[in-house]
Amino acid sequence: MRVGYFSTLRLVHLSDLHLGFRQFQRQTPAGINQREADVAQAFARAVDKLIALKPDVILIGGDVFHTVRPTNTAILHAFRQFSRLVESLPESHIVVVAGNHDMPRSTETICILRLFEQGFSARGDARTDGGGADDAVTGAGGEAIALPALPIYVADREARRINFPHLDLSVLAVPDLPPGTVELAPDPGARYNVLLMHGEVKGALPAADDSDRAAMQIPVEDLTRTGWDYVALGHYHVYKRIADHVYYSGSLEYTSSNPWGELAEEKATKLPGKGMIERDLATGKQTFHPLPPSRAVLDLPPIEGRGMSAADLDAAIQHAVARIPGGLDGKVVRLLTRNVPRHIARELDHKALRELQRKALHFHLDMRRPEMVRRESSGGPGRRPSLAETLRDALRARPVVSGVERDELVALGLRYLEEAELSEPAREFPGADA
Repeated sequence: MRVGYFSTLRLVHLSDLHLGFRQFQRQTPAGINQREADVAQAFARAVDKLIALKPDVILIGGDVFHTVRPTNTAILHAFRQFSRLVESLPESHIVVVAGNHDMPRSTETICILRLFEQGFSARGDARTDGGGADDAVTGAGGEAIALPALPIYVADREARRINFPHLDLSVLAVPDLPPGTVELAPDPGARYNVLLMHGEVKGALPAADDSDRAAMQIPVEDLTRTGWDYVALGHYHVYKRIADHVYYSGSLEYTSSNPWGELAEEKATKLPGKGMIERDLATGKQTFHPLPPSRAVLDLPPIEGRGMSAADLDAAIQHAVARIPGGLDGKVVRLLTRNVPRHIARELDHKALRELQRKALHFHLDMRRPEMVRRESSGGPGRRPSLAETLRDALRARPVVSGVERDELVALGLRYLEEAELSEPAREFPGADA
């Protein structure tokens, strides 16, 4: 155990694991959704990297699971990986906060992250022996899961200040809570102060999808006040610097409703992809450790379709796909084509397009019609919304029952629209005007 003065104090910050995330109708030989398996593998690789780095403190900024009631498969995978981490790094401390995907909507529901917490019993009473007994937790299917608690600190219903006297460190762990719920103040009695929280920094992020908004809206001045040695943020899926000591680590996989926006920002900022942050509180040295993806997620250069015949566009699509390093097989790919009239879309080689869909894990041909400007008696000219945009807006406004994730509903609806439009040559592609 480290005591007294030391010249290094290393933490690793990661976030937004989204275990249990499912997408596309492809399964592994074991019958698990392929993207769910990809996300699980990403976390396992992250644990490998954590074990290799051997930090003093590990901070996880929320959204460990993709849904409030994850499947038993996702829960067991998380438990195995956290167990492996605890066994390999017995002197490291792990602190987790609940994100908006982890946080139950009902006050009667226990946050699933409590399953991993030191001193917690699933029956609701605090454990005094420090762990060891089995706890029973009900999964999404109603089955009981018996798992021993792990020495992990969890903040879900309220903020927790966790002190590590032998490191002279105080961690204020803040889950996704309504604005103004928590006073974000460092501990004056600790040499090092770290703030770990899940939420949106006001004005610092691109326009968010209303279907996946965090409850916590964080003023920048609360994060940059004197006293914080590091602020570890979760919720935004791209690595981002907010201030010199304030960072989003980003997610471990492409699990948002807009992976193409993530790819664009990563390209614009020259990021190598997903990963985790290592920070030495004593020296201020920081390193971003990229992690290899489970599979390639690619947004191909767009095709300008204006003036092309159907044969020309077919050839351009095949040429774009042929330039993918290593080929299309097993990848998640979008190809945007602009200014493609309805009659050209109808005349494309749909058999060849379905073959591309078969080879890829997912091939999204994003067809955009030429913009049509309408003039109205009241107001200025405006663009007519596409069918995909109309559907997206309708699903975002539609009331949903408890337990249904709105971003998943929107993504599923858009995918069904895309599949329907590709299944019949006479039908239009996504982006066509209604």
